Amino acid sequence: MADQQLLRDPNIPLTDETLAAALGDRQKTFSKFTERLKSSDVVIEWRYYNDGKAWLGKGQYKWTTPRGANKETTCFWFSVWDGFFRVTVFVKESVRAEAQNLPVSKAVKKEIAEAKQIGKLKFFPIIFVVRSDEILDDICTLVDFKKRIG
Repeated sequence: MADQQLLRDPNIPLTDETLAAALGDRQKTFSKFTERLKSSDVVIEWRYYNDGKAWLGKGQYKWTTPRGANKETTCFWFSVWDGFFRVTVFVKESVRAEAQNLPVSKAVKKEIAEAKQIGKLKFFPIIFVVRSDEILDDICTLVDFKKRIG
């Protein structure tokens, strides 16, 4: 059976309760993830996207420049699936070599090396399928990298 994405009904508002129900056994891992994000000043903003027909979270880092301009960087995209959640970090092709030198697992280094650029965009996706806490360090390392490079 193919993996099934959850939270696909635009008529059911996304609340803490509906999110927790969709996450099921992954709720504790999600809570640990969001606590880690707080220390990086990254928040998940939720919205229903018609093109994907699902509620997605966008990991946003917002800051103010020394000149007072408000800026933001999308660090990742978040979706909930049956039995896991997915975090996708898009990395610029121009910084692939730098990303491969990050202190992440060999599996993530391999994913960075082999990820294909998407369409005409100059980005490639690093996709994390999260079923446990074990991969959170690697995700947070990439989130902090995205904050730094924009």
